[in-house]
Amino acid sequence: MTTRTPPTGTLADAYAECERITRTEAGNFYYGIRLLPEHKRTALCAVYALARRVDDIGDGDLPRETKLKDLAAVRQDLDALQVGGATGSDPVLAALGDAATRFPIPLSAFGELVDGVETDLPDDVRIADWDALVVYCRRVAGSIGRLCLSIFGSDAADPRVALFADQLGIALQQTNILRDIREDLGNRRIYLPQTELAEWGVELRTDAMGDLDDPEGRLAAYIRFAAARAEDWYALGMRLVPHLDRRSAACCAAMAGIYRHLLRTIAADPVQVYDKRLSLSTAHKARVALGSLVGRG
Repeated sequence: MTTRTPPTGTLADAYAECERITRTEAGNFYYGIRLLPEHKRTALCAVYALARRVDDIGDGDLPRETKLKDLAAVRQDLDALQVGGATGSDPVLAALGDAATRFPIPLSAFGELVDGVETDLPDDVRIADWDALVVYCRRVAGSIGRLCLSIFGSDAADPRVALFADQLGIALQQTNILRDIREDLGNRRIYLPQTELAEWGVELRTDAMGDLDDPEGRLAAYIRFAAARAEDWYALGMRLVPHLDRRSAACCAAMAGIYRHLLRTIAADPVQVYDKRLSLSTAHKARVALGSLVGRG
């Protein structure tokens, strides 16, 4: 089994541990999360901490069979939470269980996340086509969008708000995929749709220095195409923001804004992802978060 976070003694300690995990492991998201009032911030940190646990299982170095057992254990934990079962001394489950009594958190969405992570477990991951990629993104990121929405709350006047949250999550995941092409290839994972790579004449490979090899510029052209499509998904997903209260809207806009800036940086110069994992500076992230707080996100 994957080693879990050490137990803590009180519910306050459990929430503090979830916030520590979020602050340490989710630099981009935490810039938005910290804009929320405390009761929403701590609940969202509990959601993130369990999502991080699931991701860490998928990305760890343990054998596939062990990962499947660990993911099955997460499903059992979620089943127990849904019926109000005991969480033992696990701080993440304790905090999430409490948060689920204060917010309408759709715990079943974590099951979709687990489904998505199970997609990553084969030795060679390939995504067949665009439709399959949307399904994958919806599982691993759209689910997070809907979980966040349950804590943000909305005016509920538009029945499409859950769809908007889902679309925003899909936009974020497309950005992750474009940023991490080289790293994923090194882990024998290719999330860019195989049908599209064939259409653009792209064969993903690295050169003698370990950088993405693109002798004819076809990969760069494809990345610009994929980035433009992801930009459309941001436009769809950002329709969520007007349905949120001011601070939740600022949180959402900050998180999305950081990733959208990253996407636009990639689109402007795709070669930047050939030899490194691109990220925005701390100062840049702070400016985006501050702009979101004052309504410029």
